Amino acid sequence: MRLSTAVTVLGAALISDFAAAVPVQDSPRQRLLDGKPLPAKYRKDPPDPYRPGYRDPNDGAVDSIGRKLDPLPYRNGDGTSVLGPWNRERARQNPDLVRPPSTDHGNMPNLRWSFVDSHVRIEEGGWTRQTTVRELPASIELAGVNMRLDEGVIRELHWHKEAEWAYVLDGRVRVTALDYEGGTFIDDLSKGDLWYFPAGVPHSLQGLSPNGTEFLLIFDDGHFSEESTFILTDWLAHTPKSVISKNFHLPPEIFAHIPPSERYIFQGSQPGSISDEFPKGKHVKTSKYNFTHRMLSQPPKNTTGGQVRITDSRNFPISKTVAAAHLTIAPGALREMHWHPNADEWSFFIRGRARVTVFGAEGSARTFDYQPGDVGIVPKNMGHFVENIGDDEVEMLEIFRADEFRDFSLFQWLGETPRRMVADTLFKGDKEAGERFLKEIGDAGKDEITLPPKGGYDEAEGGEDEL
Repeated sequence: MRLSTAVTVLGAALISDFAAAVPVQDSPRQRLLDGKPLPAKYRKDPPDPYRPGYRDPNDGAVDSIGRKLDPLPYRNGDGTSVLGPWNRERARQNPDLVRPPSTDHGNMPNLRWSFVDSHVRIEEGGWTRQTTVRELPASIELAGVNMRLDEGVIRELHWHKEAEWAYVLDGRVRVTALDYEGGTFIDDLSKGDLWYFPAGVPHSLQGLSPNGTEFLLIFDDGHFSEESTFILTDWLAHTPKSVISKNFHLPPEIFAHIPPSERYIFQGSQPGSISDEFPKGKHVKTSKYNFTHRMLSQPPKNTTGGQVRITDSRNFPISKTVAAAHLTIAPGALREMHWHPNADEWSFFIRGRARVTVFGAEGSARTFDYQPGDVGIVPKNMGHFVENIGDDEVEMLEIFRADEFRDFSLFQWLGETPRRMVADTLFKGDKEAGERFLKEIGDAGKDEITLPPKGGYDEAEGGEDEL
């Protein structure tokens, strides 16, 4: 009995020593050694800013969603709580609710929308939802459609009066088209690939992935409606069968059972390889135009805070009316303060959480928080930035109704402006701060996505409770 007890005690001791010698795989120390970020439970979050006693003269970003805060209307000692009905989830997406006193909406419109709020058209094996001037009145130059197709599902043969640009969000899709000279085009695309069909070019789409495919469609007119598409079956349903018979040189009874209305999206048969399916008629020829582009296969421009890929008519020649940039923004990084001189920016957020402030002149500005699936508009020439306020990378598209991507960097502009003029404008009476600022912008290098120094700044930053 004594021997058994001793063995048990010894075994327990050995297990205890062994446990102490082996690192806990999810401990804070082990995560740091592995180069992993600390989970929220190990981080000391700053105080809740939505309280009467909180002060933040620098207006630091607050991730209300990530921190699960209830953003009551307090700001730097002003405001008070809400006694009536209160939609906490909506409030978390609206930082303008508690904007700093210096920010005035002026006449600036709402610049944010989410596909989640759009009407969904449900079809056989797919769905669509759109954002146009009807959903977002500021979206004048571009309209967007989010579409999903299951494996083998066809977005039937059609064309538009607007040009169509698209980005594959996930899965694989086959596109077909006929060019202006009667050339045939077929290609299979994957995540991160683009296509562009000029106005009037007939085309079709078919999902290829077992788990389906989803993509973002952009049209170069904000008044576009997916309901106004020219669809093959819709046209034939509104054409006398005698005319169809004459057109195709076949007896009318051949067309007795063609669809009585548009099919739009429907389940099709499984496609073969492109070579097997390419038309073989004696008049068939391969298109000399390339209607597709591998955007994520482009070498990126590496910045201090992320990566940028730009696709426009310079590297995708067929795309004459739509230009775009794909950006990844690291946690804590900033899509630098800038503006676009040639077109409105239509932004689409794929991953992460971001804060955007748009400066509209006349003392007005608006701030918005964005999540995946959200759409933003920045009118041309309005200064703005995109700040990653979450713990994960932000992935987004900047899209323009333009042949080329163009932007002006505030950092670069001030760095290439005479130093005396910059100092007189911003730092009159504060020579030391002026000299430090001029030293920082001395190289005038453009850093589209910029990351502050890891060690932080000399001064303490962020809000604190008033004592």
